[in-house]
Amino acid sequence: MNKGLKIGDDIPEVTLKDQEGHLIDLTSFKGKHSLVVYFYPKDDTPGCTLEACSFRDRYDEFEEAGAKVIGISGDSVGSHSRFASRHGLNFMLLSDINRVAEKEFGVPRNLLGLLPGRVTYVFNKEGKLVSTFSSAVKATRHIKESLKALSTCQ
Repeated sequence: MNKGLKIGDDIPEVTLKDQEGHLIDLTSFKGKHSLVVYFYPKDDTPGCTLEACSFRDRYDEFEEAGAKVIGISGDSVGSHSRFASRHGLNFMLLSDINRVAEKEFGVPRNLLGLLPGRVTYVFNKEGKLVSTFSSAVKATRHIKESLKALSTCQ
């Protein structure tokens, strides 16, 4: 198990299904886009919905910075599909039912190890980690911190 990514590390080689059931390889974005990958505990919970809707509402700013946003949780493809549809999400959600990505990224778990952490990783266009932000309770701060990190990638 990865003990956590460090600044300068490459994006892990992980392939997961998105909310439409398509396989998405995270390394396929290298050379094309910066990438904001955020891990969150569960679809349709108050903090996770607030975070997802905040990324949605500021998505234009991420596009202007040349970045794609991807949310990852252990929820199923069907759950992600309903969550994205219900809230008009304009970015990908990846299903990590077997915790493959969580382990590869080294996402810490909260609440006696029962819940995955809320952690955001920002990778530059070359696929190198430039920033991480972890806060279980400051869900909307992940957006601000991601945009700040992206400004250094330009």
